Amino acid sequence: MSSTPRPARPASLPRRVGRQLRRAVGTRHEPLARPLDRSRARAWLCAVLGAVLALVLATGGSLLLYRGTEHQVGADRGRLRQVDAVVRGLPDRATAAGSRFSGGYSSRVDVDATWTAPDGTQHLGTVQAPRSAVPGSHVAVWVDPAGAASAPPADRVALAVSAACTGAGALLALLALLVLALRLRLHTLDRRGEAAWTADWARLEPRWSGRAGHRSED
Repeated sequence: MSSTPRPARPASLPRRVGRQLRRAVGTRHEPLARPLDRSRARAWLCAVLGAVLALVLATGGSLLLYRGTEHQVGADRGRLRQVDAVVRGLPDRATAAGSRFSGGYSSRVDVDATWTAPDGTQHLGTVQAPRSAVPGSHVAVWVDPAGAASAPPADRVALAVSAACTGAGALLALLALLVLALRLRLHTLDRRGEAAWTADWARLEPRWSGRAGHRSED
């Protein structure tokens, strides 16, 4: 039966991060730690702290964005009113058919409609209605204080989803910058370590191999 040892598996990312954090905390009291080891451990520690800070900033930014847009939606709901409009005219068939391709097969179309504003005045304009609407159909329309048709207030669920997506995008961007900065720092430290090792080998190898003694005898 073969007793060939199995190759060691590389440590997972959480273990590597934990190892570097332990080194960052304990290298001050580690007599064998080199300055290069301390620098590498500090780089990992700064990256982890930066990731935590990025998470806090992204979460706080999302909450602030949601609060701000929710306040604006609340103001719009207090300013706008929903009235009942009567469809008077339908769009041209060719225009409606073309809008299916240009508008992404929208289920709503622009129609001519009339409505009565909250102040009692009559208005005629173009509003959105279901594609199945016919002349005489009733549709709900949001109007401003002057009675003009306006876009409906945003839904709170949509606001929450939008704020969460914005925060997630900001978090991913910050984490990508942190990873890039960490890789550049570790690459710089690795090159510095290789240069130091090469210099030490060039200084010690002649003594270790005995070539320095041969040179002195010559």
